[in-house]
Amino acid sequence: MRHIACLSLFVLVCACSQAAEAPAQFKVRFETSKGPFVLEIHRQWAPNGVDRFYELIQSGYYDEARFFRVVPNFVVQWGIHKDPKISQEWRQKPIKDDSVKQSNREGYITYAKSGPNTRTTQLFINLADNSSSLDSTGFAPFGRVIEGMNVVQNLYSGYGQTPQQNLIQTQGNAYLESKFPKLDYIKSAKVVE
Repeated sequence: MRHIACLSLFVLVCACSQAAEAPAQFKVRFETSKGPFVLEIHRQWAPNGVDRFYELIQSGYYDEARFFRVVPNFVVQWGIHKDPKISQEWRQKPIKDDSVKQSNREGYITYAKSGPNTRTTQLFINLADNSSSLDSTGFAPFGRVIEGMNVVQNLYSGYGQTPQQNLIQTQGNAYLESKFPKLDYIKSAKVVE
């Protein structure tokens, strides 16, 4: 009987710790060092990804995050927290993959991943139509840029893929600010009406 009570308590704790379901559709305005852009998010496209994204936006996770990987005609990527301790916490909370219901066309936002069920916090916006190379490998878009694509296209790309993700993870913005001071960054990201 005691075992059943403990199991019930465990299930309750797990259920309470799960993120709330995101709205079916919502918009997020990113204020960046280059100017604003707005995303329109669709939960039906990728529910696991959208629920995580909504949770991250509500917590202010992306504030001050650098756009650390900008490859013209491919992607702009971000999503490693400025504080390595917070990055470490979120890396231990991967979400399950969503099926690909939309294509990785220009302006569509998708999670970065390193294999099956490895999505956590890193995102990218497609700077070109990447559907032929990304759709079949499981990259599931969950929204699209509806305002400010010119801002996204003009984020600083002079460093390309040079910033090392392992050093961003362990040193946070201190590493990026000292070695890559020209990177554009997010001032704030908020759900808007």
